[in-house]
Amino acid sequence: MAVAIQQSLSRNAGLRSPAAATQRKACVVRAGAKPSLPQQTRRAVAVRAENKPGTSNRLKEAEARWEAQIKEGKVLYLSGTDAGSLMQEGWVLLDVRPPSEASKVSIQGAVEVPLFLNDESVDPASLLKRLSAFGLGGWWLGGGHMIPNPQFLAQVQSQVPKDAKVIVGCQKGLRSLAACEQLSRAGYPTLAWVNGGFDTCRKGDLPTKQEVDLRYAGIGGLSEVLGWTEVQQEESKEKLGGISGVLKFFGVILVLDLLLFGYENYATWQVTGKVPFLQNLGLWN
Repeated sequence: MAVAIQQSLSRNAGLRSPAAATQRKACVVRAGAKPSLPQQTRRAVAVRAENKPGTSNRLKEAEARWEAQIKEGKVLYLSGTDAGSLMQEGWVLLDVRPPSEASKVSIQGAVEVPLFLNDESVDPASLLKRLSAFGLGGWWLGGGHMIPNPQFLAQVQSQVPKDAKVIVGCQKGLRSLAACEQLSRAGYPTLAWVNGGFDTCRKGDLPTKQEVDLRYAGIGGLSEVLGWTEVQQEESKEKLGGISGVLKFFGVILVLDLLLFGYENYATWQVTGKVPFLQNLGLWN
């Protein structure tokens, strides 16, 4: 297994500089070790399997194929720091995040081709899937239902030559590994993958146009509003977003309570023709 990855490294002539030594340290697997998907990526696979009944077996098969890419040395795995060093040596960084993430914090010099797109359809089936994604965590973490980009390979091939050395990255590390499989089949011989995605990067690991921590692209929903995400708390150095985060939390609870109160009064008015709140104030007979 280690021999296979060593052979893969030796085929990549671009790995000869001091930065390459760093990559070798990251990529070489000790004899007997079993390279595999990071725990974060495994959790993402498991969540998708739980949220979509009937897809568990297909996801397990996909996970096995993706792991095989690493074991066989077809795909090298890097840290965010390694990726930044190799970009300076001429490697192409292919950012396969959806536009909603890539536009939030974009990487200087990266080629942006989304593997998935935000589903903006308004047909009943799509609306149901979008509501399901919101209910299964989108309200807290952000994000939504995604659909495959049917032009992914064509768009990559129009911007990245086949002889390029390509680093593939996404926010969590799952979509980029799936993209590596497609690129390998399409004839790209030298591929690397950011292990764990851009969420493992720290400010300065990769150059961003907005000059902010790359992890900000992966946050959203109510957790971002409250300032309760890991990157926000690290920068503010306050738990739960400090006083501001706590006040926002109680503000959200108040708004939700008012909405529920308004709905209950509206429902009563629909049935009885009377509004309880106004009756209590003596403004409705």
